[in-house]
Amino acid sequence: MATTPPAALAAYTPDVAAVGDSLTTTALLGLAPLATFFLLLMAAKRSALHSALGALLTALLVAVLGYGMPLRLGALSATQGAAFGLFPVMLIVVSAIWFYELTVVSHRFDDLRRSFNAVGRGDLRIQAMLIAFCFGGLLEALAGFGAPVAITAAMLMALGLPRLTSAVTVLVANTAPVAFGAMAIPITTAGNLTGIPAESLAAVIGRQSPLLALFVPQLLLFLVDGRRGLRQLWPIALATGTVFALAQFWCSAHFAYELTDVVAALAGFGAAVVMLRFWTPTTPDDQRSQVTAEPLTRRRTFLAVLPYLLVIAVFALAKLDIGGLDIPGLLGSLTVQLDWPGLYGNLLAPDGSPAGSAVYKLEVLANPGTLLLLSGLLVMLIYSRAKDADRFPMTARSGLSCAGRTLRNMRTAIATVATVMALSYVMNQSGQTLAIGTWLAAAGGLFALLSPVLGWLGTAVTGSDTSSNALFATLQQTAGKTAGIDPTLLVAANTTGGVVGKLISPQNLTIAATAVERPGTERILLRKVAGYSVAMLAVLCVLVYLQSLPVLSWMLP
Repeated sequence: MATTPPAALAAYTPDVAAVGDSLTTTALLGLAPLATFFLLLMAAKRSALHSALGALLTALLVAVLGYGMPLRLGALSATQGAAFGLFPVMLIVVSAIWFYELTVVSHRFDDLRRSFNAVGRGDLRIQAMLIAFCFGGLLEALAGFGAPVAITAAMLMALGLPRLTSAVTVLVANTAPVAFGAMAIPITTAGNLTGIPAESLAAVIGRQSPLLALFVPQLLLFLVDGRRGLRQLWPIALATGTVFALAQFWCSAHFAYELTDVVAALAGFGAAVVMLRFWTPTTPDDQRSQVTAEPLTRRRTFLAVLPYLLVIAVFALAKLDIGGLDIPGLLGSLTVQLDWPGLYGNLLAPDGSPAGSAVYKLEVLANPGTLLLLSGLLVMLIYSRAKDADRFPMTARSGLSCAGRTLRNMRTAIATVATVMALSYVMNQSGQTLAIGTWLAAAGGLFALLSPVLGWLGTAVTGSDTSSNALFATLQQTAGKTAGIDPTLLVAANTTGGVVGKLISPQNLTIAATAVERPGTERILLRKVAGYSVAMLAVLCVLVYLQSLPVLSWMLP
């Protein structure tokens, strides 16, 4: 009798009818890890890390006992996912937050904040809109993960806005920029998981999220001062939102998509500054800003803005082909590509070939995290040599100390993201996501109408559009292929749907309540913002559905 080679014994091919030869049963069992995650997080009130660990264990049990995946391959899938969660995902996030923290430890951030405060001709409502929307968008672009909500809420409170109004305003403002947050890491993650070029996803998202940017500034005026604020200041809100939206649209498809929010935030702010030179707002006495501070010199203002201009320049340079010098090709030449040991060759595609998902790839130099680290080093060098360096100290020691502190402060977030990515890889490579997507695709063309809801749910529960894409991007892709809908559109819709789920996530609500020194008011904040979240979600659902049809398919690249 012939014996089966050991390698063949370990081979595994995902099957959408692995449980009882039934697609429905297989898909419902595949939902168990997601149900575990949500129940632990929401019902049991466990931390995101503990919830993700519980869901990961459940996914492994489902893969091994339900789908017949060898335990060794399931464990290897988890290690590959965790590695991807660390590099490049958290490398980008940690680098972005460190870059932002450099402006804080150098005390230049105070000048930047005062630059925003000085704009608006003394109108508190304009200042609140610009800080929450434009400056919040800039912080979302570089840091994300709750930092924009915490920082801008405290700034609005310092302007004189009521505490809960400040919290609600920044929660609503933290919507339009989220898809491109933390150097567009939600999009990069979705692209890596699905194999769809991140640039293609960004271009589609750039035809969806700008619709929110058009109207969010006007909604912020309404939140701050009701109908009066909207009636008196709608021109500048419209100008700010329109320029922000156009910059998002253009940058997402024609520039470095990682910089979309940086460019959009600066462009929106610039539009407001220019408009205020030619248009004077009607400002009632009760809406005049009470903030006073010494005038800023042009030099200090320039140095405060310099880091953000510098990061744009670095990322732009990394995308250019100058005089025959192919910089993207040069940076991309140093790329780590690894057939994941023990997994590649044993995890098989339906045609029997090695599954491409078992290949780990990391661009070392072209990675946004590396470019951010380079930008941070340049900022340290420029600040340390500035003429006023004695007043705004920046040394190599303080910069490195800041990096170490950022790593320590983010250790739980790092572990959480790595675990969520491990969960995602186990679900994807065992076939759980494939079964769920194939099952949901039975809705046919109507699935496009429901697609953003998955992203909204994922972000609302996890507090992260990146985590939502880790959970659902491959599912959306599978459903799209089966239902005959463009997978790129649905994966983009998952990201855009997550944008409006951010403002009702428990994580963001807690951050906002804490920032305005009203802990325990999360339920009050939820009641105030839930309606806006659902309304914006409904708009996105209709938009995506129409984009899947000839009615609005012309909008897509």
